[in-house]
Amino acid sequence: MGGELYRNKVRVRVSGILVQSSSILLVKVHSPVTNELVWMPPGGGLEFGESLEECLEREFLEETGARIKVGEFLFLNELIDDPYHAVELYYKVRQTGGKIMLGTDPEHDSHSQLLEAIEWKHVSTLPNIPVSPGNLVQKLELLDF
Repeated sequence: MGGELYRNKVRVRVSGILVQSSSILLVKVHSPVTNELVWMPPGGGLEFGESLEECLEREFLEETGARIKVGEFLFLNELIDDPYHAVELYYKVRQTGGKIMLGTDPEHDSHSQLLEAIEWKHVSTLPNIPVSPGNLVQKLELLDF
């Protein structure tokens, strides 16, 4: 379901960690890697000639309807699960405008959208739901969110 775009190449993915009142904004995605539903911070693939900040602002708006200001770099995650290879960069972000709502992924047509839902999840509930990256809970604990 839409995963063909990401196979057999290195994909640079930029994601934003938006936390308000001990809750994090996550999107529910049909993972092309695991073929399962998983919750993850909004973000997406870096395009040629685009800065990391521009990518994150664009992807966040596409997926969530929110305008953001990109803050500090938080952590890196590398996924290697043949035929997928992604280098994922996570940044702290702050909402500056827009309205939170489920968006779309323009590189997928209406029948192959990976996005399923968008929700604020209290950080205490994260160990009980499928999240990506798998170490997201530990990273947030280390970052004192």
